[in-house]
Amino acid sequence: MFWLKKLVSFWLMPLPLCLLLLACGWALMRLPRRARLGRLMALAGAVLLALLSNKLVSTRLLRPLEDQFPAIPEIAPGGAAPAALSGCRFVGVLGSGHSDMPGVPATSQLSTSGLARIVEAVRILRSLPDARLVVSGPAEPGKASHASVLAHAAESLGVSPGRIVLIDTARDTEDESFAFARIAAGGRVALVTSAWHMPRAAHLFRKAGVDFVACPADFVSRWDGNLQWADLGWDSESLGRSTMAVHEWLGLLWLRIRGA
Repeated sequence: MFWLKKLVSFWLMPLPLCLLLLACGWALMRLPRRARLGRLMALAGAVLLALLSNKLVSTRLLRPLEDQFPAIPEIAPGGAAPAALSGCRFVGVLGSGHSDMPGVPATSQLSTSGLARIVEAVRILRSLPDARLVVSGPAEPGKASHASVLAHAAESLGVSPGRIVLIDTARDTEDESFAFARIAAGGRVALVTSAWHMPRAAHLFRKAGVDFVACPADFVSRWDGNLQWADLGWDSESLGRSTMAVHEWLGLLWLRIRGA
């Protein structure tokens, strides 16, 4: 089921889907009886690719996800944690991704999302002296787990190794929610993940019975509400934002279908 879900979701992502429509359209245009259908499919692929690569469209798709949970405010050095975090016994970081690069510091191996998440987690952990850091992420065969890379990054940012707990067997967010439920055992968790991923993570963690405080990081849309001419352009970053948004909206739809 896990790999079937991955396969289906891959082909529903913007770039593979648009390329598939274009390729199928081109092939059908070679057949006299299917030429019209082919032209429609090719046009649909081109229009969809243009829309999802647009800055304004991608921001509008992603922003509703990122606006659902407020960020944890600034914490003065040595200051007390905000009231919402005062009872947290764990600071949990959900996995994202990294590149296996021996000899390169862990902070440079992490993806942009991974780095943003661990930095936010360490920032929060410094205001919770009795809390432990829980990092998650599986390993590919013969390589270091993502959890261990996050742990090394946290250590380089000043976190004691004795405060870090690793989850290196969870393959997706649902697996992570069950693993956190076992580790926290009823204790409150300051849950750190990307702002655009937080709505789906929150659904799954509630279902698993985890008592958590949402601590979103890695805000990507970053729109102040003032429309400028530059916001109407196209670029690859916009396609990336649209891909994040589509992935998360489809994930939320799947949870709804499952009754989660």
